Amino acid sequence: MAGVSETVVLLHGFTQTGRSWERVERTAKEAGRAVVTPDLRGHGASAALRPVDFEHVIADVAALAGDAVLCGYSMGGRIALHTALAHPHRVRRLVLVSTTAGIEDSAERGERRAADEVLAAEIERDGLEAFAARWAVQPLFAGLAPEAAAAACADRLRNDAAGLAAALRGLGTGVMEPVWQRLGELRMPVAVLAGARDAKFLALARRLAGALPAATLTAVAGAGHALHLEAPQAVAEALEAR
Repeated sequence: MAGVSETVVLLHGFTQTGRSWERVERTAKEAGRAVVTPDLRGHGASAALRPVDFEHVIADVAALAGDAVLCGYSMGGRIALHTALAHPHRVRRLVLVSTTAGIEDSAERGERRAADEVLAAEIERDGLEAFAARWAVQPLFAGLAPEAAAAACADRLRNDAAGLAAALRGLGTGVMEPVWQRLGELRMPVAVLAGARDAKFLALARRLAGALPAATLTAVAGAGHALHLEAPQAVAEALEAR
């Protein structure tokens, strides 16, 4: 068992809060970890913090991290990558769950930015509950068990429309600087995870693992995109791996 001095920082995905990590957090604490599950800007208790952009969110995370195991899911994984590149001395190990290093093609990035702006405007127009209902039925989350889906819905409703709209505009892949060409700078051990049923992100995970100098790849059998909800034990095991 590791000493409680080793800290694990868990970064949630878009529309979630730190509460989404409850099952992973429980296992990590049982293993002797000190666990931090912040609500990122635009979400949960941090919904009103401004500005919502990579510069400020990276600074927020770096202030928590000091020689930590840094784990991020989806949007949180992209933030974890940027934080590790900006502050490598603060990250002991990195765990990347269902995420990407960005969109390299500038035209595609522009299209995504425009699509996110449309979605942000819809959230502001229609309100949180209507958006949350639409978001939950995406094919990306089709494999969630009823209990996990209910927990995800409850967590989504801890947000507000203005915060999520700001997060789309400031933290989406359309505005994110792609960092594929910089992955070789990350010398710390990295665990890369994706669900075996999540074809898009499994392909991205394979590419990430191939570009990172000290990476392991885990394709979680029977799981889709939301691994920390579908297969929390697999994520918890990755936090423990050396």
